[in-house]
Amino acid sequence: MERAEKREFVTELNEVFKASGSVVVAHYAGVTVAQMNDFRSKMREAGGTVKVAKNRLARIALQGTESEGMADLFTGQTLIAFCDDPVTAPKVCMDFAKTNDKLVVLGGAMGATVLDADGVKSLATMPSLDELRAKLVGMIQTPATRIATIASAPASQLARVLNAYATKDEAA
Repeated sequence: MERAEKREFVTELNEVFKASGSVVVAHYAGVTVAQMNDFRSKMREAGGTVKVAKNRLARIALQGTESEGMADLFTGQTLIAFCDDPVTAPKVCMDFAKTNDKLVVLGGAMGATVLDADGVKSLATMPSLDELRAKLVGMIQTPATRIATIASAPASQLARVLNAYATKDEAA
């Protein structure tokens, strides 16, 4: 890598560390190219990105960001997974790590909060932003449908009673 490429890479990573909802750092030693491509495609489908980073350049890029505390995670062959949604990157990483034991999640960061491997795992179990929105909309709609059901129930019961009296009078 030439010096200009390194500067560009550091600047790009610095923006990633500042703007991402969450960043996950993992070792990938032993992961095949096909598996890595599969992992990247899964992350891309979820809206995230995976980058292999030189540790020294990643540490330089961390300087001046909220995530500066995770600099000690960059040892060995590391990759960075990140996404705007704080739950997506940890969820995809942990799902991939379940099927592939070569990917070892070291930790990560969510804003100024530095996470260890257990923190990333617990973040992965949380529902995503879209799932939370769907639950919220469902909770908002549920009372409205219950009110409509309750409001229409007496009218339908009244109609049944009147119908019963009408059929009783016809029968007599």
